[in-house]
Amino acid sequence: MPYIKTKDGTNIFYKDWGSGRPVVFSHGWPLSADAWDSQMQFLADRGFRVIAHDRRSHGRSDQTWHGNNMEQYVSDYSELLEHLDVRDAVLVGHSTGGGEVARYIGTRGTARVRKAVLVSAVPPLMLKTDANPNGTPLDVFDSIRKSVLDDRSQFYKDLTLPFFGYNREGARVSQGVREAFWLQGMLGGIKGQYDCVHEFSEVDYTDDLSKMTVPTLVIHGDDDQIVPMEAAGRRSAEIAPQATLKVYPGAPHGLPVTHQDDLNRDLLDFING
Repeated sequence: MPYIKTKDGTNIFYKDWGSGRPVVFSHGWPLSADAWDSQMQFLADRGFRVIAHDRRSHGRSDQTWHGNNMEQYVSDYSELLEHLDVRDAVLVGHSTGGGEVARYIGTRGTARVRKAVLVSAVPPLMLKTDANPNGTPLDVFDSIRKSVLDDRSQFYKDLTLPFFGYNREGARVSQGVREAFWLQGMLGGIKGQYDCVHEFSEVDYTDDLSKMTVPTLVIHGDDDQIVPMEAAGRRSAEIAPQATLKVYPGAPHGLPVTHQDDLNRDLLDFING
């Protein structure tokens, strides 16, 4: 399987399919590159080069004790883009991956970037503070950390219900989707996944968004129970200089799965636009 070894000796797994203009995907927590399989195959079939990696301590990448923070994630991401000589790319991030895309552009610039897409993404800040009154209270994230330590296997199974909106009346529940989420989560390491809770909840990406000077598509479902749209997607679209918000009515956090065809079409239109 393809890996790069980062400067600190960590092996990072990645997929690199197809040829053409590159589209690079960053996954959410606690998942892996496999979360993007539908979008990757769809775009590769239409003449694009698609790339996705497993963030350190997630998926098939090395499980590290140190470096499970956004600065290191972005360093790994930057090394991957350099290793694969990615240029003129469209960067796509879901949830925590949206934070990774924003922080990459905020700290590394846009030399390799043509456009960006934030899907159900965590920026600008999930945590409730005096300056961010619509955020989520800290005790919610503390509860997530405790659940990861106590019984992350059951927690990941339970998390699939709000993640995919399967707890809503009339929802069509896919046990296969639930099991795939659980499998991706359990493939990663507990220490890295525990540490990553801080990165998606308490890290402020506001300054990074303000530096996203490339055309940016913000996609968010208005029934996202994990990363509420009003505090995240709508605010991101207001901050990023060239952002456009597209709201998916009734869509949950896991819309790349539940609204696969809609997202694939919107990605293709935005990339080609």
